[in-house]
Amino acid sequence: MSEEKRQEAMELVGKAYQLHMKGEVDSAIELYSESLAVLPTAEAYTFRGWAMSYGHDFDEAIADCHRAIDLDPEFGNPYNDIGAYYIELGQPDDAVPWLRMALKAKRYESYCFPLFNLGRVYESLGRFELALQNYRSALHENPRYAQAAKAVERMKQKLEATQTAPTA
Repeated sequence: MSEEKRQEAMELVGKAYQLHMKGEVDSAIELYSESLAVLPTAEAYTFRGWAMSYGHDFDEAIADCHRAIDLDPEFGNPYNDIGAYYIELGQPDDAVPWLRMALKAKRYESYCFPLFNLGRVYESLGRFELALQNYRSALHENPRYAQAAKAVERMKQKLEATQTAPTA
């Protein structure tokens, strides 16, 4: 693999990501695909899948994540993303192994996301103690993660309500 090709591909990923963050998802998908034509990378596949998920094309998003994992099994993002897509598809049990693999990935900068998503899984299953534990872990991992802070408070309230609810 030539370093020039990798650099060109990653520059396109960077430009695509900027468009993606501006909400120009279709243009971002085009640039992610252009990057893949130059040189397939785990990043381009993962982020293209993420962009496709905006249109609820979860099957293609999951397929792109699998392609990313095939290229770089140590890259954590695609594992978390597959888990998140299964949550969106209403299949929380299918999400758990993927989220756990994200937590084991060596090349990952945001372990707060799979922790938060595990919290979402356990909350959806009514397992509020486990949800709270994972939300707290996500917040510990990233103290500025506002969604995790809100989720911690929500779980505390739910647990308090279940403890003070009258029994029949």
